[in-house]
Amino acid sequence: MIFRQLFDSTSSTYSYLIASRHGAEALIIDPVLEKVDRYIKLLNELDLRLVKAVDTHLHADHVTGLAELRDRTHCITAMGEQTKADVVSMRLADGDKLDIEGVSLDVIYTPGHTDDSYSFAMQDRVFTGDTLLIRGTGRTDFQNGDPRQQYDSIFNRLLRLHDDTMVFPAHDYKGDTVSTIGEERRNNPRLQVPSVDAYIDLMNNLNLPNPKMMDVAVPANMHIGLHQEQVAAKGWAVSADAALRLLGRPDVALVDLREKNERERHGKIPGALHLPYTEIDDNVKPGGILHQLGSMQKLAFFCAFGERSAMAVTAAQEAGIDSACHIEGGIAAWKKAGGPIEH
Repeated sequence: MIFRQLFDSTSSTYSYLIASRHGAEALIIDPVLEKVDRYIKLLNELDLRLVKAVDTHLHADHVTGLAELRDRTHCITAMGEQTKADVVSMRLADGDKLDIEGVSLDVIYTPGHTDDSYSFAMQDRVFTGDTLLIRGTGRTDFQNGDPRQQYDSIFNRLLRLHDDTMVFPAHDYKGDTVSTIGEERRNNPRLQVPSVDAYIDLMNNLNLPNPKMMDVAVPANMHIGLHQEQVAAKGWAVSADAALRLLGRPDVALVDLREKNERERHGKIPGALHLPYTEIDDNVKPGGILHQLGSMQKLAFFCAFGERSAMAVTAAQEAGIDSACHIEGGIAAWKKAGGPIEH
């Protein structure tokens, strides 16, 4: 496995690049905007294709690199389903799998630092965001933080992982790079509490100043901007109401870009063709299945909320598939419009 821990000294943020091998798909966790050039250079040096960029939570101390990576690599941007960030094209829930080629991470909802905090676990390591730090825990006094929830996330979720599980947090301010679940159980001073009430009292009396970037980073990370607005301006979008009238037409192919677990959880549009977004480049180029299909039928792409389909229709149009459009708002908008769903 290829694994790189990358550091931003300004915000003391760790970002993590993961892939199964050279030439494979890659995933990055908690990217920082100012380091995107570095990530791109490393991806090229390692011959990797970035397919997913993930934030463990809405950060208050730096501006995320999700949007810049989306624009430069056309990757999927992912966060937990509770997030209010508009850049997200895939929303994850507790118990989901975050998959790329050869790598699978368990998605664990670990609120407390914020209400949208998630951790991601592999066989031998866990990426804990700001929930569990090395010899510390994330503060709980802003962004709907809750010390009771954080206690539950740590003691009843993360500390139940094997003691040898390596802990990779989103931040460290002392120069530590990695710990283990067992080390933190024994040596983390904030975990040496006799009860949840004692933990709540501890966290409620830290009296810390707000992060320096908080007033800038939080609104910037919430409202980054959508590809859908650009695509609509070019006339490549249809509303969910209009898409209902396309259902069943022999000259129209509905193309579902979501992954298997999303379709199983949220249902399918009857008769839709399933081709995951990660394969879009191969499928729209000459000789690809969508390029051939687009010469015979109008293509209507859709995904969960419309972001992946907006990028897909752009790729299709650039490949010469003039008939391509996408459903604004994705399957979420389709359901609101009363569109049929199969489970």
